[in-house]
Amino acid sequence: MIDPGRLKTRLTILAPVETPDGQGGVARDYALQAVVWAAVAPLPSRGPAAARLDADAFGAVVRLRITLRSNVELSLQHRLRDGGNAYRIVAIRSIDDGRFNEIDAELRVE
Repeated sequence: MIDPGRLKTRLTILAPVETPDGQGGVARDYALQAVVWAAVAPLPSRGPAAARLDADAFGAVVRLRITLRSNVELSLQHRLRDGGNAYRIVAIRSIDDGRFNEIDAELRVE
């Protein structure tokens, strides 16, 4: 059972919005969907869930586990924002009899 007191980080959920770009494709932007409370914790720094460094890129990708109530619709195309940090959703799991969602997310650190 998840302790709701652990949900201490205020996150903004951004929904994808696609508009035609005039050249046969689409331009994706994000619009505010909801503001929620969440628990955000870094994943261990060892093994496949570790922070990843790419030799030809600046910065790193930090993996996090985010837990929030399941009262909002989410997909892998959504983004989560915490102030200046924008998290990309990698995986979503339902936990605690469907009352919460557990999200694996990535944060690009320059």
